[in-house]
Amino acid sequence: MIELDSVDRQILRALSEDATQSASALGRALGLSQPATWRRIKRLRETGVIAGQRLDLDRERLGFGVAVFLGVKLATKGRVSLEDFERAVTAIPEVQTVEHILGLYDYRLRVVARDISDFERVLRRRIMTLPGVGDVEANVLLSEERRPGPIG
Repeated sequence: MIELDSVDRQILRALSEDATQSASALGRALGLSQPATWRRIKRLRETGVIAGQRLDLDRERLGFGVAVFLGVKLATKGRVSLEDFERAVTAIPEVQTVEHILGLYDYRLRVVARDISDFERVLRRRIMTLPGVGDVEANVLLSEERRPGPIG
C-alpha cells in the first residue's frame, strides 16, 4: 500500500472524472507545475494505484439500449466447471463483465443487447447453453449513476 497525500488524492479525483487531462492542465487546476504533476502521476502509475485508463462508451448511442444483470448459479460446482463456464462466458461479446461472487449466485454478469428481443436471443442461445448453467435471474437496468470509488 502506498501513502497518498492530499495532492495525490486531488489528482486521482480529477483523473477519475476526466483521464484525458494533460499534466499541464491538471497542474494549473491544482496549483502545481507540469513537471511536479507529471512526476506524481508517473509514481501513481508505477506503484499500481493508477492501473490503466478506460474508454467509456455510450452503449445506447452504439445501439445497445438494454443492459441486464444476470445472477447465474451453476448446476455443478468444482474447479473444472468454474473454469469451463468462465472460458465460455467470456467469449460472448454481449457479456461486458463477469464477476465470480459469493452468495445466492455464483456469478454476476452484465449483458448488453439492442432490445429485449435481442436480450432474449442472447439468453436462450448463448447463456443458457453454457457449461454448468443452472438457475439464472435477470435484472434489467433502468438507470445508472457512475461515481468514482473511494480515494483514501
